[in-house]
Amino acid sequence: MRNNKEGLMEVDMRTFSNLFYRYRKMIVAVWFFLIIILSMFAVKLPSVLGGNGFEMEGSFKTTQKLLVDEFDMSQSQMIALFKRDSRVSDAEFQSVINTYLDEASKLSSVSHVQMTVREKGMIKENLAYGLLHFDQETTELDEEIEVLRAMPFKKTGITVQLTGDPIVVKDMNKASQEDLAKAEAIGLPVALVVLLLAFGGLIAAGIPLLIGIVTVVSSMGVVYFFHHFMNLSIFILNIIPMIGLALSIDFALLFINRFKEELMKHDVEDAIKITIQTAGRSVIFSGLCVFIGLAGMLFIDIDIFRNVAIGGMAVVFVSVLSAITFLPAVLALLGKKINHLKVLPASSDSESKWRSFAHVVMKRPVLMAFVSLLILLTALIPIRDMKLEIPSADALPESYESRRALETFNRTFTDQNTSEVFLILENENKILENETLDQAAQIVNDIQDDDIVENVDSVFTALNIQTGDQLLELLDQEQMKAKIQPVVDSFIRGKYMLVTATLHTPSDSKEAKEWVRNLEKKEADLVVHIGGYSKFEQEIFDEIFQKAPYGLLVVLVSTYLILMIAFRSVLIPLKAIIMNVLSLSASFGLLAWLFQGGHFGLTQSNIGLVLPVFVFSLVFGLSMDYEVFLISRIHEVYQETKDNDYATVEGLTSTSKIITSAALIMIVVTGAFAFTGVTPVKQMGVGIALAIFIDATIVRMLLVPSLMKLLGDANWWFFTRKKGERNAA
Repeated sequence: MRNNKEGLMEVDMRTFSNLFYRYRKMIVAVWFFLIIILSMFAVKLPSVLGGNGFEMEGSFKTTQKLLVDEFDMSQSQMIALFKRDSRVSDAEFQSVINTYLDEASKLSSVSHVQMTVREKGMIKENLAYGLLHFDQETTELDEEIEVLRAMPFKKTGITVQLTGDPIVVKDMNKASQEDLAKAEAIGLPVALVVLLLAFGGLIAAGIPLLIGIVTVVSSMGVVYFFHHFMNLSIFILNIIPMIGLALSIDFALLFINRFKEELMKHDVEDAIKITIQTAGRSVIFSGLCVFIGLAGMLFIDIDIFRNVAIGGMAVVFVSVLSAITFLPAVLALLGKKINHLKVLPASSDSESKWRSFAHVVMKRPVLMAFVSLLILLTALIPIRDMKLEIPSADALPESYESRRALETFNRTFTDQNTSEVFLILENENKILENETLDQAAQIVNDIQDDDIVENVDSVFTALNIQTGDQLLELLDQEQMKAKIQPVVDSFIRGKYMLVTATLHTPSDSKEAKEWVRNLEKKEADLVVHIGGYSKFEQEIFDEIFQKAPYGLLVVLVSTYLILMIAFRSVLIPLKAIIMNVLSLSASFGLLAWLFQGGHFGLTQSNIGLVLPVFVFSLVFGLSMDYEVFLISRIHEVYQETKDNDYATVEGLTSTSKIITSAALIMIVVTGAFAFTGVTPVKQMGVGIALAIFIDATIVRMLLVPSLMKLLGDANWWFFTRKKGERNAA
């Protein structure tokens, strides 16, 4: 056994392996203590989750705060949607609605209620609605929602449905928990079957599941404490199990496989130590790649990205820690009992089949590389038509009342072809001054002259005046002032003036986003704060598209350096990165084709805006697991033989079965989310499963060995390589 100090941060894995074996009982005891403590906080995690995570510092958030603080707009709203049948008269309908809203208005957090009034378009045929305005944020209304849902409402021929952001967020949390339970019910049993096929015994198959559960519970307990420092999105509840189960089971599978191999040649102590020094080292490098992939999302200053990045990084850290401490300690205690409780016979010809396959690929490297690239490039084609959108209520399953009610409300009472943009003009001093009012009037006139603007609502348009002088003259007249003061007060508060522009284009359209972006860039004598959903969308899209490239660059460069150090090679890391990017792009193309086309029974929908970044950050690191484990084996053999072709065949032969099993487990665990109801979660599960499938088959089985054959010894060229130098994987 050689003592190798070359590797990640000069870690001496032999020293670690000695310590882990010596204190194996203590390590297991410490882990059980940690699991008990962290599980108590893990069960509390759902209670501190809220919101969809699409929050960031910017003009939209500033404007929303000014609308609430200065212009008395509510912090959140709920919609009570009423429906009657033909037997109910107008008067009876109106009376029931008023009674219901009167009762609802008695809630202490309700700031005011907009009653249903026919003249305002709040009744249309058999539908009507009332708006409940709250002086609390969307995520703080759980109790109010429960009270409203429990309010007795028994009136023949009339029904009421509740919707709005607070209810959608609450339902999204509930749906996420249901999805998690459903995915685990599907994924874990199938993962156990795959593990049984890989190991043949219940003990060996059960340990990776144990490690997976320990990792997820511990990670959820750790992430719970983050809510003291940041808002946690409800999608955390799906991300942690998705990453934690897939990654920790993979690590355990690969680790146990190596341990079983070494156990056939050594006693338990040496087998554990060798496994830690080889597979353990690979786990550290793999985990670091995943960790960096997730860290790339920290460049994007939006809550949901920071949530997933920090939550995911915590999961990766716990996964690696459990794989190199808890798992070796458990295996050391079990020893040869790892092979007990056999339920399936070991496949005797499995290795020979993989060896034959490896020889076939190595004999035709050009053809195999060409076919692989052709498949990947074909799958990539639909990516040009990918349409991205921010998930909303339609991300909920159709069975949820809040989704159906909101869709009915929007279809009946709102104009989907227009959008409102809120502008707040700010002056250093009070705005009711001649020069300042003229500056404001000029801004309003410029907006009115824009072709995309359908209507402008301001103090000038409300009073049918053009200039600041006219407004001041009206205010100087005592009788006129008394009449117009309520109008002035609704638009002007101290140093702020409110202006609302209606655009004749949907709020999520490219034109609306471009208009608010250009408006913010224009020079003006007054500070212009811009709000409204168009501004929200524009800021979110711009933040992602402007910052994601920086995160991508850091991930690519860092991964290259890590793999270069790990394998002491210049070309292998470069190949790995190029192949990863290519396979991920192909999976994005397939994802767009599947969901936007509604193929294979999937509900037709655009792709969630965050999905490409999430899937890339997660899979780029996850797929490096297979690269690291495969190339590590090839590298070990190459160091002994200096024969690149032989090393490639042996490495592929010895790892193909276990890498295929690991990939299948990851596909099962993440792909199980395809059967869930929340659309972004479904898309993420399918996206990750597709990417892993492509990586583990086309890339890892065909493209990697083909390129290893074509490049020969050049694979192992390194800047400081000396003749006869021997490096460890």
